[in-house]
Amino acid sequence: MKIKHFLRPVLAAAALLAATQAFPAPATLDTIVAVVNEEVITAHDLAQRVDQYSAQLSKQNQALPPRDVFERQMLERLIYERVQLQFAKETSIRVDDAMLERAMARVAENNKMNVQQFRAALQKDGIEWDRFREEIRNEMTIGRLREREVDSRVVISDAEVDAFMKANAATSNQEIEIAHILLRAPDGANTEQWAKLSDKAEQILARAREGEDFSKLAAANSDAPDALSGGNLGWRTPDRLPTLYADAIRMLRPGGLTPVLRSPAGLHIVKLIDERGVAESGPVEVQKTHARHILIKTSDSMSDSEARQRLEEVRKRIVGGADFGEQAKRFSSDGSAPKGGDLGWIAPGDTVPEFERAMDALAVNEISAPIQSPFGWHLIQVLERKTEDVSGDRKKFQARSALRERKSDEAYEEFVRQLRDRAFVEIRPPYAAKPDAAPAVKQ
Repeated sequence: MKIKHFLRPVLAAAALLAATQAFPAPATLDTIVAVVNEEVITAHDLAQRVDQYSAQLSKQNQALPPRDVFERQMLERLIYERVQLQFAKETSIRVDDAMLERAMARVAENNKMNVQQFRAALQKDGIEWDRFREEIRNEMTIGRLREREVDSRVVISDAEVDAFMKANAATSNQEIEIAHILLRAPDGANTEQWAKLSDKAEQILARAREGEDFSKLAAANSDAPDALSGGNLGWRTPDRLPTLYADAIRMLRPGGLTPVLRSPAGLHIVKLIDERGVAESGPVEVQKTHARHILIKTSDSMSDSEARQRLEEVRKRIVGGADFGEQAKRFSSDGSAPKGGDLGWIAPGDTVPEFERAMDALAVNEISAPIQSPFGWHLIQVLERKTEDVSGDRKKFQARSALRERKSDEAYEEFVRQLRDRAFVEIRPPYAAKPDAAPAVKQ
């Protein structure tokens, strides 16, 4: 059960939810602007999202795109969220109130407050507590969906790691800052649709080459999730970029632009903003934990409460003298069950956050209470700990992590695109695309 940490920090949601009414809300807030399968998105839902992101952009001193473009971008984001949340619900992924409360406590702690102080701070900023909690629940649900459907299925072979290290040896001590614009193609786009999209991309590239602000072009035109931050991907080593981007920018100097690039997702324009060298780091020591666990997965026939109750009964037997390994062989749903639940030596980041936090809090030989992760409910026992110098393996570890991140991001992009394409989506006026417009874009 070595699984990639996916769930990203949600602290920024507090700032994101501070509405400033940068754009006036539609006159009739209960108007339906889109239908996603059997759910509707109202003008009120859209107005809230526009307010949230306009507040964030204002705080970052980012220029807002034209209102009609901005609203369409926000509507597509809402559609993408809905199809993911609907699929999560259909496949029995849920975040219960206990998990949500623990997450809220961590959000407050990371803001150096307790929950009561954090709630008061949000209310002072005009942010509804219940609404904020549901935003966090949705973030967590989508995180668990990605972990189960995408991240846990990414496999990196040793041969891939070796080839990757060889290919990136010359740039291993380099970081670059890039921005990009994505013009997404609809699923199964025909020749005419690709031609229209290509014309649009070439027009945008020409404007960028003439000196127009790339970040404003990205905010107004890109279909990528980072469009509203100017398409900026931040500082990264080349090996943490999509292969298409890494190959295209090799010969660029800061300020340079790639030609229009094509991938199965659509058309791309990339700008190299800057580059810098990175000094070699010294020895790297990490604490590793030898642990074992018993996992009971939830399903249509095994609810959260039933799984937890069963583990509590198993824990009582172990505390009463039953052998942990034998109980794991008998009850665990994990592939480690034949080995008595033994997971071997676990390094930081090898498991999902919920599992790692619970494991790190245990003393040697201590058995946890039942804890929940995206995979189900666990009992964990720590067998021993050690500190290890991993300097010699650092480059391989970094290469494997970079490959996993790249593969995972590409697979997640494709997974969400397929969800969107399979869904029934009706976008209503004034946001419906005109018959002669370019292909509908997606976030």
